[in-house]
Amino acid sequence: MNDPIYLDYNATTPVAREVLDAMLPWLRGEFGNPSSTHPYGRRAAQAVAAARQQVAELVGAQAREIVFTGCATEANNLALLGTARASGDARRHLVISSVEHPAVMAPALYLRDQGWALTVLPVDAFGRLAPERVADALRQDTALVSVMLANNEVGTLQPIREIARMTRERSVLLHTDAAQAAGKLPLDVDELGVDLLTLAGHKFYAPKGVGALYVRTGTPIRSVMHGAEQEQGLRPGTENVAAIVGLGAAAALAKTRLPAAAAHLLALRERLHEHLASAIPGLRLNGHPEYRLPNTLHVSFPGVSGRALLAEAAEIVAASVGSACHSEHDAVSGVLAAMGVDAAQAAGAVRLSVGRMTTPDEVTRAAAGLVAAWQRLRSP
Repeated sequence: MNDPIYLDYNATTPVAREVLDAMLPWLRGEFGNPSSTHPYGRRAAQAVAAARQQVAELVGAQAREIVFTGCATEANNLALLGTARASGDARRHLVISSVEHPAVMAPALYLRDQGWALTVLPVDAFGRLAPERVADALRQDTALVSVMLANNEVGTLQPIREIARMTRERSVLLHTDAAQAAGKLPLDVDELGVDLLTLAGHKFYAPKGVGALYVRTGTPIRSVMHGAEQEQGLRPGTENVAAIVGLGAAAALAKTRLPAAAAHLLALRERLHEHLASAIPGLRLNGHPEYRLPNTLHVSFPGVSGRALLAEAAEIVAASVGSACHSEHDAVSGVLAAMGVDAAQAAGAVRLSVGRMTTPDEVTRAAAGLVAAWQRLRSP
């Protein structure tokens, strides 16, 4: 049986062939520990250094500002908890948005339980945070603001540059979770004005189990793990050389292929939306119509459950009703609830995300399959 058309690239991406080719030597003959001083270790250390440079170039950073982690969740935890550990007693206030990924929301709530003051800022109906709300929330004791660059469910982009101007004026650190943005949008930490930025390898054609945190030089941060001194003492543990090499190769590919990749994704997304909207009266777009990831289409199908629709179309389309981290639940998505989406619209929501391997023909066939499934579910 043929696999369905994959439209769940926001959940994860396949490993690119070039990435796999770069990794294979480090899964076969090369096995040295980068901390070892003999030739085996030196070769491994050189490979990690080369990957660090590639990741740095993707985001406009210096190589020494890149810390490799096991995933984006770990990077987000290091960003929040690590800066909290370094902030001292004078600054114990954290600001986040109401649409953050659980990898930011959970450590933020943990800090609140540890006595920190936490401000969770509301978003508008498009899932976008007004910079003025951040400015109003800043206090003398604010240590960190953490706002994602691109939402993993609806794709809405946040005004990070504008927020950064406000945090800089008040000497407040700014972190952004850019896991969904890498490979889809140009990233430059200086243009964004951020102090910390999170990447997830498996969101841009690297393997699962590797991520990175950009830490601007001079940013006060401490490790949240105890061990040896790898990764400048911020992430102890022997480096996963093969995965790190893969992350570096994926970063180099992403930098080379932008902006052509973004244009390709946008054309596919719009084609998919046009096919669905022309055949389904009352189809509703969730997220910002303009400030949105080029590959993400989050729509609500009228009169049906999104989960039932995907089950009905399962032989044709592989997609999700929301974040892969919690899409098994039937409750209204926290992101949609924060946007004020009503229960009926939220119930019919489906996230469709295209990728580099998606073709126009696949988009057309997927749209036809979804329309047919919707029609069957609506039939008396």
